[in-house]
Amino acid sequence: MTRLLLPKLEEMTRHSWLMDGFPRTLAQANALNSTCDLDLVISLNIPFETLKERLSERWVHPASGRVYNMGFNPPRIQGRDDISGEPLIQREDDQPEAIVSRLRHYKDLAKPVIDLYRSKGILHKFSGTETDRIWPYINSLLSTKIPSISQTVTQHAPLP
Repeated sequence: MTRLLLPKLEEMTRHSWLMDGFPRTLAQANALNSTCDLDLVISLNIPFETLKERLSERWVHPASGRVYNMGFNPPRIQGRDDISGEPLIQREDDQPEAIVSRLRHYKDLAKPVIDLYRSKGILHKFSGTETDRIWPYINSLLSTKIPSISQTVTQHAPLP
């Protein structure tokens, strides 16, 4: 069972926070909306083939969780973890056949969530294939909503 842990209401009004990959379903979006008011939602529109290629190039060191991508972050020695030298694996759900299924399922789940946030007027979509080209636009948008980094303390807490 996955639970969403949110800061206390008074903390939410003093700090900005970002969730990556959540909510994924309409039920999660409705639960989140009943807890807080969101300023904005970002949707990245990345071509299916780009996602498939990047995900299928992902390899993992199982003991540490370190992730490598053969296209843009390869290990120094092919198939081996940079630190331990142990073998890397490709998870079953990162293999091309599984990726196609995962992306189709995600698209079906995400559409109602996207539609909900579009109807609330807080959805911002960005399209492209290269992070370096999309990021300046996202950064510009976020800078209008989040005080400068020098004035805030940022924390990253991965979702379970």
